[in-house]
Amino acid sequence: MQITRTDNSSTNVSLSVSAAGAELEPIKRHVLGRFAGQVKVPGFRAGHAPASVVEKHIDQRALLDEFLNHALNELYRRAVDHQKLRPVGQPKIEVKKFVPFTDLEFSAETDVIGPIILPDYKKIKLAKPKVEISAQDVNEVLKSLRERMAERKPVERPAKNGDEILIDFSGKDSDGQPVAGADGKDYPLILGSNSFIPGFEDNLIGVKAGETKQFTVKFPKNYGVAALQNKDVTFEVDAKKVSELAQPKLDDALAAKAGPFKTLAELKADIKKQLKIERQNQADRDYENQLVQTIADKTTVDIPESLLTEQVLAMEEEEKRNLTYRGQTWQEHLKEEGISEQQHRERNKPVAAGRVKAGLALSEIAEQEGLKVTPEELEIRLQLLKGQYQDPQMRAELDKPENRNDIANRLLTEKTLEKLTDYTTKQRVPK
Repeated sequence: MQITRTDNSSTNVSLSVSAAGAELEPIKRHVLGRFAGQVKVPGFRAGHAPASVVEKHIDQRALLDEFLNHALNELYRRAVDHQKLRPVGQPKIEVKKFVPFTDLEFSAETDVIGPIILPDYKKIKLAKPKVEISAQDVNEVLKSLRERMAERKPVERPAKNGDEILIDFSGKDSDGQPVAGADGKDYPLILGSNSFIPGFEDNLIGVKAGETKQFTVKFPKNYGVAALQNKDVTFEVDAKKVSELAQPKLDDALAAKAGPFKTLAELKADIKKQLKIERQNQADRDYENQLVQTIADKTTVDIPESLLTEQVLAMEEEEKRNLTYRGQTWQEHLKEEGISEQQHRERNKPVAAGRVKAGLALSEIAEQEGLKVTPEELEIRLQLLKGQYQDPQMRAELDKPENRNDIANRLLTEKTLEKLTDYTTKQRVPK
């Protein structure tokens, strides 16, 4: 097989490939073997007729189409491996010459990932954070627990701080149009909890059950939705019920109601333990993200536009799913942001490029370190995941090739991060 390579750019390559009978004959035998089980040949059991006999009993056009398709795929794969390319997406293939089973020439143009130049990641110094849980952290959980376990007693008096109000509410902008996400039904709000935007709860102090109140509040300048930052929104709130909260005492009885604890001390110890596990897990994830970002920032690689676009669209689909959970449409979201779909995609490009770069850096490190996922490791992880589902259909989903491949990639990423963490934690950050 002869291969001629032309670099059209740092991220686009053209290959000219030619193969003669010696390379094409094994491909022909393979294709005939696939047909052998599909045709009936007199005197032979299905699948047992010689290839030469099978060839005479099948449609020649079907044979040529199948052979050409298989030959192009196989020879293209070999050419890519020979040139050590990292192709992206489907190649543009053009057949230049085809003499059945004896001569094939074609060209293939494909986007590729440029050379990945990593920093000396073994010498990166990054201290792993230690998590400490304070008495105040534990007290905050206990406070929330007492609020959830409090006895609700409806009252006729005006609401005050510490009361719980059951409300329906809706917000409109300065043009009188409904604001997406600024509405709710039967929402239990504890006054003084500061769970709503500043000013909202203050306006409900003094409200009685059955009353409706309108008021305008300004959204914070750092609010999560850009279109609402520093914007005035007028709310209409129906107070359906006002309840006084009788919180239980902080004692052993509360601990026994909260779980399998005999004393308040046991409950506090368990809260501290759970908080530490939760925060340590989050700290580990943040540490890994920071480590990967540090490596990615120092990595050099040319990313093809097609791969960048693919990542932007993947991020967009993820965002759309999250919006669906919040009960908001894509168009409503774009209107809130005050941008077009194309502007939204352009805004996401730098983030998408960072994600792609980080993924490529991790992939290159795994290759340089010789890290692999064994079939046994994959099977163990699959069984663990299947144990989380009772639905047989969900378990079967995990066995699909694309899902098995995704799980294998996650395992490889975990191994790579573990190796990187091992390198970095052996370093000592100077004081």
